[in-house]
Amino acid sequence: MEKGSSRAKKKGRSLKDRLGIFGPAILITILGFIVAYPFVEPAPPRKIIIGTGDPSGAYYAFAQRYRELLAKDGITLEIRSTAGSVENVKLLEAREGGVDIAFVQGGIGDPTAQPNLRSLGSLYFEPLWVFYQRGEKIKRLPDLRGKRIIVGPEESGVKAIAVKLLEANGVNSQTATLLPLGGEKAVEALREKRADAAFFVLSPQSPLIRDLFSLKGVDLLSFERGEAYQRANRFLSLLKLPEGVMDFEKNSPDRDTLLLAPAANLVVRQDFHPALADLLIGVAMEVHGAPGLFQELNEFPSQKYLDFPLHKEAQRFFRTGPTFLKKYLPFWAAVFIERAKIMFLPLFTLLLPLMRLFPPGFRWRMRSRIYHWYRNLEEMDFQGHQSTSPEEVRSCIAELEKIDGEVMHVPVPLSYAGELYNLRIHIAHIQESLRKAEAVLRGEGK
Repeated sequence: MEKGSSRAKKKGRSLKDRLGIFGPAILITILGFIVAYPFVEPAPPRKIIIGTGDPSGAYYAFAQRYRELLAKDGITLEIRSTAGSVENVKLLEAREGGVDIAFVQGGIGDPTAQPNLRSLGSLYFEPLWVFYQRGEKIKRLPDLRGKRIIVGPEESGVKAIAVKLLEANGVNSQTATLLPLGGEKAVEALREKRADAAFFVLSPQSPLIRDLFSLKGVDLLSFERGEAYQRANRFLSLLKLPEGVMDFEKNSPDRDTLLLAPAANLVVRQDFHPALADLLIGVAMEVHGAPGLFQELNEFPSQKYLDFPLHKEAQRFFRTGPTFLKKYLPFWAAVFIERAKIMFLPLFTLLLPLMRLFPPGFRWRMRSRIYHWYRNLEEMDFQGHQSTSPEEVRSCIAELEKIDGEVMHVPVPLSYAGELYNLRIHIAHIQESLRKAEAVLRGEGK
């Protein structure tokens, strides 16, 4: 029973000693974590909403591909069909019921009017296609005066650019009939000859393009003054559609055709989570990086052809690529480490210097277990030799025996056992000296 009690006592002392040595360092580190925590970036949301356009358009198709890729990293992408780029910009700015990201046609955004919006990059060229009935004598945009012109739905990007170019050529709602149709309805109106011409802003990969080139009696307008339009509207690029590239057998188109093209942008708010921005650019590279009719391999995503300033994370991505962690770790593991890295600062700035104090602190703590007994030892030695009666000396000897018994149970590592045994030798030496002094006082010694 006594042996078990002794072990429990040693264990209690050992725990107390460890707390005495490591406790302050641990406490300081915890306080450092508490101070650093407010600066830790919040975790990215697991669900985001993207604004696209008509379900028959390329924006919607690309969003579906984005959704598949983001799901692999545990991100749910909700696709919201909209009227087009103009509505998408409004939804990005909306405080409630808006979207987190959106496809926006180049030339629609205004960084002065929408200072809170940022681009993650341009994605691909979206040519402006103007198809017209072959029986109409239309060679240039001024020839559309008095015609029935499909300019795209309200709040769509195609209407914004169509109206701008038409007005520059004196064509407006007073000099022509402007029809607010888009997508399949616009193609059907051309097929049924309910319109003389139609504007489309579409990716060459869009199924609607194949439908338009298959229409009988419909031709594609070539922008002969394309360079002039491009210089007057810097968001536009001048592209050449080579003869026969859409259908070699039918030689469609039957001549080289000049097209004007804005670039589709992926747009977010300024406060969009940087981890998701990084992830989305990587997804965009996978979806849009392949060579195409108007682009080279890895030409897109690009930091050119932008309406809005680049998001700060996009600037870093285009400069250095994905971070080391995101390149080799799963998305959420990389995010956790990058969020936690600010918490590691207290560990390295506080704990490491404190670690240098542990060895001397440990030595001091171990030796203090031994050396503080010397004060009692010195006191008993002095009292015993100053005593004038054998009883007083015997009392000091008894106290020394008690001290020796307690010293036997002092827990120290083996490296300090020598100092512990030196203490016991000194106790025994003083006991022997006091026994001789006691014998003299009793008249038993010389």
